[in-house]
Amino acid sequence: MMSTIMNSILISGTVIHFVSLAGLACYGIHRLWMLYWWRKVLGTKDSVVNAPMPKPITAAPCVTVQLPLYNERFVAERLLDAVAAIDWPADRLQIQILDDSSDDTCRIVEQRAQFWRDQGVTMEVIHRQNRQGYKAGAMAEGMASCRGEFIAVFDADFIPQVDFLQRMIPHFSSPKIAVVQARWGFLNSSRSWLTRIQALLLGPHFGIEHQVRCQRGMFFNFNGTAGIWRKDAIVDAGGWQADTVTEDLDLSYRAQLKGWQFVYVDDIEVPSELPESLAAFRTQQQRWSKGSIQTARKIIPLVLKSSLPVAVKFEALAHLLANLGWIFGALAALTVFPSVVWRVQQGYSLWMVDITLFFFASAAILFYFFIYAWQRNDRQLLPWLPLLPLLTLGLAPTLAKAAIQGVYQRGGEFVRTPKLGDEVTAALKQRLSSYRYHCPPLTNGLLGLYSLCPLWVAWDIYHGLGVVFLLFFPVGFFLVFSQQMIEAYACKS
Repeated sequence: MMSTIMNSILISGTVIHFVSLAGLACYGIHRLWMLYWWRKVLGTKDSVVNAPMPKPITAAPCVTVQLPLYNERFVAERLLDAVAAIDWPADRLQIQILDDSSDDTCRIVEQRAQFWRDQGVTMEVIHRQNRQGYKAGAMAEGMASCRGEFIAVFDADFIPQVDFLQRMIPHFSSPKIAVVQARWGFLNSSRSWLTRIQALLLGPHFGIEHQVRCQRGMFFNFNGTAGIWRKDAIVDAGGWQADTVTEDLDLSYRAQLKGWQFVYVDDIEVPSELPESLAAFRTQQQRWSKGSIQTARKIIPLVLKSSLPVAVKFEALAHLLANLGWIFGALAALTVFPSVVWRVQQGYSLWMVDITLFFFASAAILFYFFIYAWQRNDRQLLPWLPLLPLLTLGLAPTLAKAAIQGVYQRGGEFVRTPKLGDEVTAALKQRLSSYRYHCPPLTNGLLGLYSLCPLWVAWDIYHGLGVVFLLFFPVGFFLVFSQQMIEAYACKS
């Protein structure tokens, strides 16, 4: 009886393992599809295509700049100074500071806002007594007193250029354009191995995904910051809603389903900060993973019922469901042991199947990032590329949990990603000491030890590339475990 149950468990684990690898391979194939269209449709000498620049504006429209803040003492003043310096007629510019802070950010904001008001800048502070609806609630609160025909949004760590509005507003060349999105730049991409990997991850999101989707008429999303909305589009799409923790993705799809158009401008870059710690990076990724699945659950039925072309529907599904990859990655890691045990018992190797699937799941994705970095002359990031699959694999279990929560939870706490500004050392220690670990370091250490077991069991039948395949799992978990331990030590020192 026990042997029958154990055999059933091993068979089930093997099936789940290969299905998960196949799911990851589908993601890798989609990356190659993106790369193909990037080179075919957008392939110029430098692989950058921007929206055609319309004629310069003759009459400046009224623009509202919204700055959603929550406990951003390290960067609030820098943001206000940058926005106050934007070149736009003073009587046509309204700046709203949507400050939900519960710390001394409130005092910093009030003092700096008063300074700029004394200089003739229209700078309003809206401070709510609660965080109901989190960022979406704050944005909706600002909409009630918004005077602008267009609304520009900047998160606390962004530093818009003086000519941001001068360059962005002309792209609203059609009354059907709802959003013009700029590219994110990174002030601290060379700070550490972690920030370099994040720069690798986010660069193609704008440079490839947004360009391909924009140029081919597919749906893409406003990224929550460094972009401008047409106010009428927000109202027409139903406004900011807090039933997901990625309110920007949600509103983007609702607006495009209403027939509004989005424009991406690659040559306008707005500098920002990348998370400096693994704890902060994981918090950010957990919110994105959970929120994208919440949005998928909400939006996909509307997409399928719409009269959109099949290609647009298919790409929308691939976009909204991309974070299922975390679940596939976690399942592949957790089931590799029963899969190997079953194959050893049955005398099957099948390691070539593992390698083939893992090639599309990992090598194809690495190729995608390599080509982008090479073409965009970000070659200083390439030595760090091998760490990319290891980091994502090590984070997969905790991010899979967030994605699963997105399946059955509605809304939830909007956990802000910490911004550290120039006082990195002191700020990082302060942030780490107050961080709530959702996945203690011990968890990844135990997962690393567990994922060594397949090597011990299958040493005789896994050779060469097979051993390399099995090593990916423990190395990924121990990479995350070691960084967690370093950060835990930094909190105490």
